[in-house]
Amino acid sequence: MPAGFFHQFSNVVSRGAGKPATFALACGLILLWAVSGPFFGFSETWQLVVNTATTIVTFLMVFVVQHTQNRDGEAVQAKLDELILALKRADNRLIGAEDLTGQELHKLRRMIVERVERDNGTIEEIDRRTGGKGGADSNAA
Repeated sequence: MPAGFFHQFSNVVSRGAGKPATFALACGLILLWAVSGPFFGFSETWQLVVNTATTIVTFLMVFVVQHTQNRDGEAVQAKLDELILALKRADNRLIGAEDLTGQELHKLRRMIVERVERDNGTIEEIDRRTGGKGGADSNAA
């Protein structure tokens, strides 16, 4: 199956699966199945129909949903990377952070917390020296 076809297929299915009408249709099908029970004597075949159908749909939806989440995650990461690059004070080491190990992410977060604490200390020192009148907002007045 070509990747382009799967991409388009997963887009259509994931958008359709998330609509209220699709939920209503699924509920209607289950209701129809339940109502048909007496006509089929609640046989094993009658039960097997819904079990098989839901298993197959669930199995296939796992791949569709995972593809959609992967694509959305990559899009969000690309947008965040662009924001990091656009900000002068941003730490470019954050680009690609999603590929780091848990230990590396913990170290990176610790570095960011230390930077924030250092910046807050600087702001507090400026406020102390200027009587809380420092900052960009007071220059505009």
